[in-house]
Amino acid sequence: MTYAVIETGGKQYLVSPKEKLAIEKVTGKPGENVTFDKVLLVADGDKVNIGKPYLSSKVVGKVVSQGKGEKLVVFKYRAKSRYRRKYGHRQQETIVQIESIS
Repeated sequence: MTYAVIETGGKQYLVSPKEKLAIEKVTGKPGENVTFDKVLLVADGDKVNIGKPYLSSKVVGKVVSQGKGEKLVVFKYRAKSRYRRKYGHRQQETIVQIESIS
């Protein structure tokens, strides 16, 4: 089984071909290809390559959709001072299907 660890949007993801994942927003319309060049690790069966810090490998994915994630509720409260603030946040995200690891 082939898999890789990529870095995008300040986070690291373990990916394998034909897998869908939600990542921080990247530019691209649905159907376009996106290339991830910050590859930290590639494993193919027993053969494992680890970058210092990155490898020259590339991971290609296809944008499935652009949208927003689930709503997070932020509530600030200070005891004994009648201070309460409630607001929400929905992070922009991109759903990507991994096509290949090379």
